[in-house]
Amino acid sequence: MSPLEPFGARLRRAMDERGPLCVGIDPHASLLAEWGLNDDVTGLERFSRTVVEAMADRVAVLKPQSAFFERFGSRGVAVLEKSVEEARAAGALVVMDAKRGDIGSTMAAYAESFLRKDSPLFSDALTVSPYLGYGSLSPAVALARESGTGLFVLALTSNPEGGEVQHAIRADGRTVGATMLAHLAAENVGEEPLGSFGAVVGATLGALSTYDLDINGPLLAPGIGAQGATPADLPRVFGAAVRNVVPNVSRGVLRHGPDVVALREAASRFADEVRVAVSGS
Repeated sequence: MSPLEPFGARLRRAMDERGPLCVGIDPHASLLAEWGLNDDVTGLERFSRTVVEAMADRVAVLKPQSAFFERFGSRGVAVLEKSVEEARAAGALVVMDAKRGDIGSTMAAYAESFLRKDSPLFSDALTVSPYLGYGSLSPAVALARESGTGLFVLALTSNPEGGEVQHAIRADGRTVGATMLAHLAAENVGEEPLGSFGAVVGATLGALSTYDLDINGPLLAPGIGAQGATPADLPRVFGAAVRNVVPNVSRGVLRHGPDVVALREAASRFADEVRVAVSGS
């Protein structure tokens, strides 16, 4: 089975054609209730199918949060498998938000679950945690290169607890977060038009001028919408790297459901605002 075109190239094209926006698929209990759905597998399936129907043929990226499916056991995972398959078939890139991180054969198994082309959960990219050491991600890095997929590594996350690890100063004087960004820049050297190894960097963190975000890879930026960041904040936060930002919005779009038209209109508004903010016009 031949590998895909590298994820970075596919992502660059999708953002240029569809707009630089990632919409989360986050079927947590409160959102199901807002949609008038039960907090069960039937509600989960209805929610996920509606989001895919509304978004997959027009947004660059869909990002299902695996935990909200896993909580329903095997039936929930089956819904996730179907959602991923249908989203990719409609043209969206799928980033699986699973934040996996482990060592050795266990990390390899996590990578195979989401990045092996014959896996039922095969996705275009996977979020991973490097906090057992960046080297622990080696099996996922290797499989991503082999399969044409990508990784988004937690680097500077928007949750307030993250700072105690990510801003900690190493013996060499660099922060842990800066070290992760440097590792990713090394992975992406020479890749055109964009590397496949990205970082998760919160859009709510304020100006990040002390960090080198120019990693020649995508920057997945949660925090747009309900968490308080706006598309207009992106140039200030990301500086010269703003063109490679993939802003993630979840509730800001999803709260407009279950009406498909309203979901599409909300996503279109965010995509237009991001495009203006990134291009400066």
